[in-house]
Amino acid sequence: MNGNKKNSDAIYNLLVEKATLKQKIFDNTLEAFKWVKQIAQELETEFNDKLREHDQRILLRYKNVGIFQSELKVAGDMLIFYMHSNVFQFDRDHRIWKTKYVKQDYFASYVGIISIYDFLADSFRYGRNEDMGYLIARVFINKDNNFFVEGKRQRAYLDEDFQDRKVTKERLRDVIESAILYALQFDLLVPPYDTVKVATVEQMLEARKIGVPTGKRVGFSFRTDDIDLPGPDDKIYYTGG
Repeated sequence: MNGNKKNSDAIYNLLVEKATLKQKIFDNTLEAFKWVKQIAQELETEFNDKLREHDQRILLRYKNVGIFQSELKVAGDMLIFYMHSNVFQFDRDHRIWKTKYVKQDYFASYVGIISIYDFLADSFRYGRNEDMGYLIARVFINKDNNFFVEGKRQRAYLDEDFQDRKVTKERLRDVIESAILYALQFDLLVPPYDTVKVATVEQMLEARKIGVPTGKRVGFSFRTDDIDLPGPDDKIYYTGG
């Protein structure tokens, strides 16, 4: 049964068009994420050259976790840089649809995403898997290698500039430095007395092993165990939807 040729042709053309589009976006985002890793490594070297004479305990620590994830320890914070392996489109309520750029080019609304999360470094050091992290920035990159940023302290990158703002290493460094500044100024809050005045034996026994669960703010949990990450040397291709 051959089915309807008109429908078959439409399906074929859409598959080819979208698959090519998403592969290009994936490639653009992956290339940008390589820059993100390079920038984090460069910041580690640059700051440690100065900090080493001041206090060894506050040295930056960079770690490449895999193709889609890396870490930068900055004082008591752990910044997680994470690239999603899929390509997304904005929902219809997002302000991006009001830009002239997207109105003129529907496919410009498809993007790859690089996210920056802020966790407490001690959460990883002591294996406190229930500790909360905080999303402080998201970088959106499209087929034209244009980008904009949503997040804390990222007001210099508004979506009105989306059509003219190309991804460059210098611009990504600005985003990362802004995220680091925000994380360093984003302090722990003392929990209300009534929320901690009673504790169970189980909680105290658990605290002996891993410490008391802690987070900068109540938000969401992010665990690398939830994601099947390839190794840092694996060659990858876009296979998402």
